[in-house]
Amino acid sequence: MKKICSAVLICMMVSQVGAQQGVYEMDRSARQSVSLNSSGSTGKNDSWSMKRYSEAGAGEQVSSVRYQTHGWMPAIVPGTVLNSLVHNKVYPEPYFGDNNRRSRGLIPDLHDAGAGFYHYWFRKTFKVPATLNGKKLWLKFHGINYRAGVWLNGKKLGTMAGMFQPASFDVTYIVNRKGENVVAVEVAPVDIPGSVFRDGKKRTGAVGENNNGGDGEIGKNITMLMSVGWDFSVPDGTRDRNTGIWRDVELYSTGEVVLAHPFVQTYLPLPDTSVAMETVSVEVSNTTQQKQSGKLTGVITGTNIRFQTSLVLQPGETRQVVFRPADYPQLKIKNPKLWWPINKGGQHLYELTLQFEKDKIISHQLTTRFGIRQVQTDRLTPDQSRRFIVNGHPVFIRGTNWVPEAMLRGSVDRTRTELRYTRQGGFNLIRLWAGGIAESDEFYRACDELGLLVWNEFWITGDTRFPADTALYFQNLEATVKRIRSHPSVAYYVAANESKEIAGTRARIFALDSTIGYQEQSECCGVHDGSPYKYENPMQYFENTASPRGSRVDGFNPEYGTPCLPLLESLKEMMPAKDLWPINDSVWNYLDGNGFHNVNTKYRQAVNEFGPSRSIEEYAKKAQLVGALNYRAIAEVWNYNKFGWGDRFASGFLFWYNNSPLPQTASRMYDWYLRPTAALYYSQNGLAPLHPQFDYLKNTVSVYNDYRKAFPGHTIEARIYDMNSNLVHTSSRKISIPADGTVKDALQLSFSDSLTQVHFIKLLLKSPAGKEVAEAFYWRSKDAYKGAWTMTGPAVSGFADINRLPQAQLNGTVKKRLQGGKVFLEMQVKNVSAKIAFFTQVRLTDQANAVVPAVFYSDNFFSLLPGETRTITLEVNENAWRHVNGLSVVAFNTSELKLKW
Repeated sequence: MKKICSAVLICMMVSQVGAQQGVYEMDRSARQSVSLNSSGSTGKNDSWSMKRYSEAGAGEQVSSVRYQTHGWMPAIVPGTVLNSLVHNKVYPEPYFGDNNRRSRGLIPDLHDAGAGFYHYWFRKTFKVPATLNGKKLWLKFHGINYRAGVWLNGKKLGTMAGMFQPASFDVTYIVNRKGENVVAVEVAPVDIPGSVFRDGKKRTGAVGENNNGGDGEIGKNITMLMSVGWDFSVPDGTRDRNTGIWRDVELYSTGEVVLAHPFVQTYLPLPDTSVAMETVSVEVSNTTQQKQSGKLTGVITGTNIRFQTSLVLQPGETRQVVFRPADYPQLKIKNPKLWWPINKGGQHLYELTLQFEKDKIISHQLTTRFGIRQVQTDRLTPDQSRRFIVNGHPVFIRGTNWVPEAMLRGSVDRTRTELRYTRQGGFNLIRLWAGGIAESDEFYRACDELGLLVWNEFWITGDTRFPADTALYFQNLEATVKRIRSHPSVAYYVAANESKEIAGTRARIFALDSTIGYQEQSECCGVHDGSPYKYENPMQYFENTASPRGSRVDGFNPEYGTPCLPLLESLKEMMPAKDLWPINDSVWNYLDGNGFHNVNTKYRQAVNEFGPSRSIEEYAKKAQLVGALNYRAIAEVWNYNKFGWGDRFASGFLFWYNNSPLPQTASRMYDWYLRPTAALYYSQNGLAPLHPQFDYLKNTVSVYNDYRKAFPGHTIEARIYDMNSNLVHTSSRKISIPADGTVKDALQLSFSDSLTQVHFIKLLLKSPAGKEVAEAFYWRSKDAYKGAWTMTGPAVSGFADINRLPQAQLNGTVKKRLQGGKVFLEMQVKNVSAKIAFFTQVRLTDQANAVVPAVFYSDNFFSLLPGETRTITLEVNENAWRHVNGLSVVAFNTSELKLKW
């Protein structure tokens, strides 16, 4: 029981499971607005409560201020029915151990219990703040799953359907501006929940792996398809299929003319980027039954660009107003500051404010950010694979797949943290996989700022059936495209994952946004099918045999990945101690999507190649070595083959997948608790924009460049050290690194028979002046590689001697500084011994000596040569800093060094 409480505490700290903030920013812009979330500040006793629909009254009664709420329980908004039931201790924490396993019967499943079981009323009392003094008052729900009836003060406002469209209700003449108000929302689950398990009948889509998508029936809804169960998520499904008010609720005021859906489109006369033509559009609505006239004005902040037009709107009229550069020459921007993805340039963002003014009074004002950029794709490649081009420059895609938090326990902080880690890992594109959700505004804003391109898919998968209500599907799709299309990060639209589009999808999207590319499904049109997904011998990455489907490191691969075990602290949070050690295969496999990713088979075998472990502490430490090597190896093989610089032609890959939707033993660059694993830092090293890299199969050293400029006159140097830290070989070569290219096989290394079984390689890239500009450190064994589908070779087997490394010694200093409400720790760590300090971890810990989640380390799990110093910066937000109690650094072969600031 103590462990369950601990897990929930961590969850609340890093995920805001109590809905202290939503994943969706309020649609405030410059208008007056207040949140009606669980943490809203609209008066006393304003919390949401909930009760099963069949046990409460009708909407007229439930939404009355006189209604008595005896027997109602506190509710989480934004959130789901099941999250609230767990919060109220009706059911145990699904994320702890195998509590969610269907055979245990601890939490009823929607398919078995019936639609009424998770059909609930949500109710909230509120007062209208005096600040909302506009003529019109609106109540907006940003997202409800799946069908809802909305009531206010005894009157029905309307209905909602589908997971991905908002609704605003005019409550001007219903709301009580002086006293108490009650909003009541009847939320019903998806129409067709589907079974977690297949029924043996033929389905319309492709056959998925590992019984993904259950019986496929959930696809008939427009919802989060993975909630029925997938091998990378909850294998038995989320019990309520995430029924609830899952996005923010707000109350806002405007004048009588309202603006919506601003859109800024860029055209660059490529290859010329010295001028940009901007087209601005916005929907203008007259919400009254009288004619309205006034001025619509646009201003781009920080420039002298201003444009306006006079409008006369008929009663109830909605009109799209378009400002074109042909009519407004000021929208031809000279020498614009362009928006680029990471490593290609800066991420400049402009701000546009639009307002409608009547009689010198602003009726409504919207502010939106946009970037000046042009994203294109083509297939002008040797193998006709898809290629992305930004501002006229081909961009090698080193991307990743994004899946949402399984029970929608998200927050603004969590979204920002995950995207920061993704950017740190070196990725430049995120694919929003179709079985997930339409992501939040905060997600896109962060991608804009971080230089991450976004590939958007729309809720159809080959593992599930097609939506039954095509009209509802298009309503959700159109609402989503209108919401996201001005973000410069939005780079590509894809209708489905491994399936077909619904007829008419292309035309619908292009009518709303024709500025970027589109394809009907994820595996067509120059993008081949994916794999591998599981742990495999990294030697097979280099050999290109890691998938039985054939060559995978070529063309454009949308799904290619491997797991990494979480840190020890997270393993302890996710399961009972009795299942932790000795390893309980049943529980560990359940937390690996029913064993899908080979965590208890091949991954364990690779960990044991570093010698048998005597405790979970030792096993978890060695497991980080396995994840680190594999993540970097994948990155480096793709680097090598970029645009044909290596042995094959590759235009891009998308790692499968980078974020953990729930606590799992098959974790990724960071785990669900937001503790980074070693995989993050080795991905960061492998995907560094300027990177020397070692090929375990060919024993060669190459140099990769992701920048748009060349680096002439550099030197690549390789040093080989034995187990005793003796330098046994060094070689170097002067090279010129081409812009956005690779120097293939710059050095050929040889390894003497007299070399120790385990040895180390240090690569250094130096500038013409001899300054180090990039480095990489590798461990290697003398084991021979015996071919595909064996667990042999210098990258995976024969590492037991690592336990006999001579002891090294570390020293360090720390300085603390405050900046922008955050704490920064500047560390200098030095190896003061004559031995290599191997796999050195910096640990910021709490009072239980557990690693604090959601901390940004500039580097970690690094190795230091004798006398070498490394500077590490830690960034900690206020929420995480409250839990900090200590700082230490420890290598594989040193004692722990505690440091003070």
